[in-house]
Amino acid sequence: MNHTVSLQLAGEIVHLLPERAVWWPHRDTVFIADPHFGKAATFRHSGIPVPELAHHADLQRLSNVLHATRATLLVILGDFLHSRLGADAATKAALQAWRNAWPRVHITLIPGNHDRGAGLPGEWLALECHEEPYSIGPFAACHYPQTVPDAIVLAGHLHPGVRMESCSAPCFHLTTGCLTLPAFGSFTGFGIVRPGAATRIFIVDGEEIVELP
Repeated sequence: MNHTVSLQLAGEIVHLLPERAVWWPHRDTVFIADPHFGKAATFRHSGIPVPELAHHADLQRLSNVLHATRATLLVILGDFLHSRLGADAATKAALQAWRNAWPRVHITLIPGNHDRGAGLPGEWLALECHEEPYSIGPFAACHYPQTVPDAIVLAGHLHPGVRMESCSAPCFHLTTGCLTLPAFGSFTGFGIVRPGAATRIFIVDGEEIVELP
Protein backbone atom coordinates (compact mmCIF):
# COMPACT_ATOMS: atom_id res chain seq x y z
CA MET A 1 0.00 0.00 0.00
CA ASN A 2 1.20 3.52 -0.75
CA HIS A 3 1.59 6.45 1.66
CA THR A 4 2.05 4.29 4.74
CA VAL A 5 4.67 4.24 7.50
CA SER A 6 6.18 0.91 8.51
CA LEU A 7 7.28 0.26 12.09
CA GLN A 8 8.98 -2.70 13.71
CA LEU A 9 7.26 -3.47 17.00
CA ALA A 10 8.11 -6.55 19.06
CA GLY A 11 9.92 -8.00 16.06
CA GLU A 12 6.85 -7.59 13.82
CA ILE A 13 6.34 -5.17 10.94
CA VAL A 14 3.15 -3.12 11.13
CA HIS A 15 1.97 -0.37 8.81
CA LEU A 16 0.31 2.88 9.88
CA LEU A 17 -2.35 3.73 7.32
CA PRO A 18 -3.66 7.21 6.49
CA GLU A 19 -7.15 5.75 6.89
CA ARG A 20 -6.36 5.80 10.67
CA ALA A 21 -5.77 2.07 10.90
CA VAL A 22 -2.87 -0.27 11.64
CA TRP A 23 -2.21 -3.21 9.33
CA TRP A 24 -0.29 -6.26 10.55
CA PRO A 25 0.41 -8.33 7.40
CA HIS A 26 1.92 -11.34 9.18
CA ARG A 27 -1.44 -12.14 10.77
CA ASP A 28 -3.69 -10.56 8.10
CA THR A 29 -5.02 -8.24 10.80
CA VAL A 30 -6.25 -4.65 10.82
CA PHE A 31 -6.66 -2.62 14.02
CA ILE A 32 -8.85 0.47 14.42
CA ALA A 33 -9.95 2.42 17.50
CA ASP A 34 -12.92 4.54 18.50
CA PRO A 35 -15.23 4.60 15.47
CA HIS A 36 -18.08 5.93 17.67
CA PHE A 37 -20.79 4.80 15.28
CA GLY A 38 -24.11 6.47 16.05
CA LYS A 39 -22.65 9.67 17.47
CA ALA A 40 -24.56 11.87 15.03
CA ALA A 41 -27.78 9.99 15.87
CA THR A 42 -27.08 10.63 19.56
CA PHE A 43 -26.87 14.35 18.88
CA ARG A 44 -30.13 14.30 16.93
CA HIS A 45 -31.90 12.51 19.77
CA SER A 46 -30.70 15.36 21.99
CA GLY A 47 -32.29 17.91 19.66
CA ILE A 48 -29.12 18.94 17.81
CA PRO A 49 -29.72 18.73 14.03
CA VAL A 50 -26.61 16.86 12.85
CA PRO A 51 -26.86 15.11 9.44
CA GLU A 52 -25.94 11.43 9.33
CA LEU A 53 -23.01 11.55 6.93
CA ALA A 54 -20.08 10.52 9.08
CA HIS A 55 -20.78 6.83 9.63
CA HIS A 56 -21.47 6.18 5.94
CA ALA A 57 -18.10 7.71 5.00
CA ASP A 58 -16.37 5.86 7.85
CA LEU A 59 -17.85 2.50 6.83
CA GLN A 60 -16.73 3.09 3.25
CA ARG A 61 -13.23 3.97 4.46
CA LEU A 62 -13.17 0.78 6.53
CA SER A 63 -14.28 -1.23 3.50
CA ASN A 64 -11.46 0.34 1.50
CA VAL A 65 -8.93 -0.73 4.13
CA LEU A 66 -10.21 -4.31 4.25
CA HIS A 67 -10.25 -4.51 0.47
CA ALA A 68 -6.71 -3.18 0.11
CA THR A 69 -5.18 -5.31 2.87
CA ARG A 70 -7.32 -8.45 2.35
CA ALA A 71 -7.39 -8.73 6.13
CA THR A 72 -9.20 -11.67 7.67
CA LEU A 73 -9.30 -10.22 11.21
CA LEU A 74 -10.49 -6.77 12.27
CA VAL A 75 -9.74 -5.74 15.86
CA ILE A 76 -11.67 -2.74 17.18
CA LEU A 77 -9.98 -1.15 20.19
CA GLY A 78 -13.08 0.09 21.91
CA ASP A 79 -15.93 2.58 21.54
CA PHE A 80 -17.54 0.87 18.59
CA LEU A 81 -20.86 2.54 19.44
CA HIS A 82 -21.15 6.03 20.88
CA SER A 83 -24.26 5.56 23.03
CA ARG A 84 -27.44 3.56 23.47
CA LEU A 85 -29.46 6.40 21.91
CA GLY A 86 -27.14 6.37 18.91
CA ALA A 87 -27.72 2.68 18.31
CA ASP A 88 -31.06 3.40 16.68
CA ALA A 89 -32.71 1.45 13.87
CA ALA A 90 -31.02 3.44 11.10
CA THR A 91 -27.55 3.05 12.61
CA LYS A 92 -28.04 -0.67 13.19
CA ALA A 93 -29.33 -1.15 9.64
CA ALA A 94 -26.26 0.58 8.17
CA LEU A 95 -23.91 -1.48 10.32
CA GLN A 96 -25.66 -4.74 9.50
CA ALA A 97 -25.58 -3.97 5.77
CA TRP A 98 -21.86 -3.30 6.03
CA ARG A 99 -21.33 -6.52 8.03
CA ASN A 100 -23.24 -8.55 5.45
CA ALA A 101 -20.82 -7.28 2.82
CA TRP A 102 -17.83 -8.63 4.80
CA PRO A 103 -18.81 -12.10 6.05
CA ARG A 104 -15.29 -13.49 5.65
CA VAL A 105 -13.77 -11.01 8.12
CA HIS A 106 -13.68 -12.07 11.76
CA ILE A 107 -14.28 -9.08 14.07
CA THR A 108 -13.04 -8.76 17.64
CA LEU A 109 -14.14 -5.86 19.85
CA ILE A 110 -12.29 -4.77 22.97
CA PRO A 111 -15.11 -2.94 24.80
CA GLY A 112 -14.45 0.68 25.67
CA ASN A 113 -16.11 3.08 28.08
CA HIS A 114 -18.78 4.11 25.55
CA ASP A 115 -19.58 0.49 24.74
CA ARG A 116 -20.48 -0.13 28.38
CA GLY A 117 -23.36 2.30 28.11
CA ALA A 118 -24.31 1.65 24.50
CA GLY A 119 -24.54 -2.12 24.81
CA LEU A 120 -22.31 -4.69 23.13
CA PRO A 121 -23.25 -5.52 19.53
CA GLY A 122 -21.96 -9.09 19.54
CA GLU A 123 -25.29 -10.84 19.06
CA TRP A 124 -26.71 -8.70 16.28
CA LEU A 125 -23.45 -7.95 14.45
CA ALA A 126 -21.64 -11.30 14.60
CA LEU A 127 -18.52 -10.21 16.42
CA GLU A 128 -16.62 -11.41 19.49
CA CYS A 129 -15.94 -9.30 22.57
CA HIS A 130 -12.85 -9.74 24.73
CA GLU A 131 -11.76 -7.82 27.79
CA GLU A 132 -8.46 -5.98 27.79
CA PRO A 133 -5.63 -6.76 27.67
CA TYR A 134 -6.34 -9.26 24.90
CA SER A 135 -3.21 -11.00 23.62
CA ILE A 136 -2.70 -11.31 19.87
CA GLY A 137 0.82 -12.59 19.28
CA PRO A 138 3.26 -10.07 20.79
CA PHE A 139 0.58 -7.39 21.02
CA ALA A 140 -1.94 -6.57 23.75
CA ALA A 141 -5.17 -5.16 22.32
CA CYS A 142 -6.59 -2.62 24.77
CA HIS A 143 -8.96 0.32 24.85
CA TYR A 144 -7.00 2.29 27.43
CA PRO A 145 -3.29 3.04 26.86
CA GLN A 146 -1.36 1.16 29.52
CA THR A 147 1.66 -1.00 30.22
CA VAL A 148 1.38 -4.76 29.74
CA PRO A 149 4.48 -6.80 30.63
CA ASP A 150 6.19 -8.51 27.69
CA ALA A 151 3.80 -7.01 25.13
CA ILE A 152 3.37 -3.97 22.91
CA VAL A 153 0.02 -2.37 23.65
CA LEU A 154 -2.21 -1.19 20.81
CA ALA A 155 -4.84 1.15 22.25
CA GLY A 156 -7.31 3.95 21.60
CA HIS A 157 -9.50 6.05 23.92
CA LEU A 158 -7.42 9.25 23.83
CA HIS A 159 -8.18 10.28 20.21
CA PRO A 160 -4.62 11.62 19.84
CA GLY A 161 -4.12 14.66 17.67
CA VAL A 162 -1.73 17.55 17.13
CA ARG A 163 -2.43 21.26 16.85
CA MET A 164 -0.77 23.01 13.94
CA GLU A 165 -0.78 26.65 12.87
CA SER A 166 -4.08 26.58 11.01
CA CYS A 167 -5.79 23.36 12.11
CA SER A 168 -5.65 20.19 14.18
CA ALA A 169 -5.05 16.71 12.79
CA PRO A 170 -5.29 13.15 14.13
CA CYS A 171 -2.11 11.23 14.80
CA PHE A 172 -0.62 7.94 15.91
CA HIS A 173 1.24 8.33 19.21
CA LEU A 174 4.05 5.87 19.94
CA THR A 175 5.55 5.69 23.42
CA THR A 176 7.63 3.00 25.08
CA GLY A 177 5.53 -0.14 24.97
CA CYS A 178 2.36 1.46 23.59
CA LEU A 179 1.00 2.66 20.24
CA THR A 180 -2.15 4.76 20.59
CA LEU A 181 -4.27 4.92 17.45
CA PRO A 182 -6.21 7.98 16.29
CA ALA A 183 -9.99 7.79 16.50
CA PHE A 184 -11.27 6.06 13.37
CA GLY A 185 -14.54 7.98 13.53
CA SER A 186 -14.48 11.23 11.61
CA PHE A 187 -17.05 12.85 13.93
CA THR A 188 -14.79 12.94 16.99
CA GLY A 189 -12.55 15.45 18.72
CA PHE A 190 -8.85 15.28 19.58
CA GLY A 191 -6.81 14.86 22.72
CA ILE A 192 -3.80 17.01 21.92
CA VAL A 193 -0.44 15.28 22.38
CA ARG A 194 3.01 16.83 22.35
CA PRO A 195 6.44 15.48 21.45
CA GLY A 196 8.56 14.04 24.23
CA ALA A 197 11.95 12.43 24.60
CA ALA A 198 10.53 8.88 24.41
CA THR A 199 7.67 9.49 21.95
CA ARG A 200 7.10 9.50 18.22
CA ILE A 201 4.15 11.22 16.58
CA PHE A 202 2.83 10.32 13.13
CA ILE A 203 0.36 12.84 11.72
CA VAL A 204 -2.45 11.76 9.42
CA ASP A 205 -2.03 14.39 6.71
CA GLY A 206 -4.71 13.81 4.09
CA GLU A 207 -3.68 10.64 2.26
CA GLU A 208 -0.24 10.42 3.87
CA ILE A 209 1.39 9.69 7.21
CA VAL A 210 4.02 12.22 8.21
CA GLU A 211 6.27 11.81 11.24
CA LEU A 212 6.58 14.92 13.34
CA PRO A 213 10.27 15.93 13.55
